[in-house]
Amino acid sequence: MARKPRFVLPGVPQHIIQRGNNRNPCFFSEADCQKYLDVLHEAADKNEVAIHAYVLMTNHVHLLATPNLPHSIAVMMQDIGRKYVRYINKGYSRTGTLWEGRYKASLVDSEAYLFTCMRYIELNPVRAGMVSHPGEYFWSSYSCNAAGKTNPLIQAHPLYDLCGSNQTQRRHAYRELFLADLDSAQIHQIREAVRKELVLGRDSFKDKVKDMTLRQVRPGQPGRPRIEEAAGIYYVF
Repeated sequence: MARKPRFVLPGVPQHIIQRGNNRNPCFFSEADCQKYLDVLHEAADKNEVAIHAYVLMTNHVHLLATPNLPHSIAVMMQDIGRKYVRYINKGYSRTGTLWEGRYKASLVDSEAYLFTCMRYIELNPVRAGMVSHPGEYFWSSYSCNAAGKTNPLIQAHPLYDLCGSNQTQRRHAYRELFLADLDSAQIHQIREAVRKELVLGRDSFKDKVKDMTLRQVRPGQPGRPRIEEAAGIYYVF
């Protein structure tokens, strides 16, 4: 069966998830996390992808990224796969695949959902019970976006720059977004969009994407929830 083509529009952010094969770990140490970020930074620069947010969990990765070219993200993920998997297999004397098939991605309506998606990504460790505040988790972009910690991987989205007239105001406004939790409907909407590789956005945005791509942008009839979502199961360190 042919693979379903992804939605790709240069200049439009994508929420990307890549999971370990069979939900197994893809990070075994802090050194592995740092290696992944180094490889991601190199691949993003090479392929003209702006990374706005990320989190590395034990057996999966979330990214929010904007491609400059139609194939920027696909090639970036291929580069990461080759280099990082080679590093893991060599370092742990293993063979075979590390990832669960190809990555999943959904287009994100930046004007309505950019910050919601960034919060969803950076709050992953909190929802998983690993930390009580996103600033306590080292392997995410929160400390950069909210506190200004230097992170050469992160490029601010233009909407982030509109949050204030200077960096102090922008970071304060960003931190304010985290005072309220995401509600269950928002979480479900984000998860369904990326799981089904559709579009996260307003109806007007979805209609625009549909007209541009001539593809279905909305899910069909809702089915039973995935086991891990219904049970509130997260895969963590």
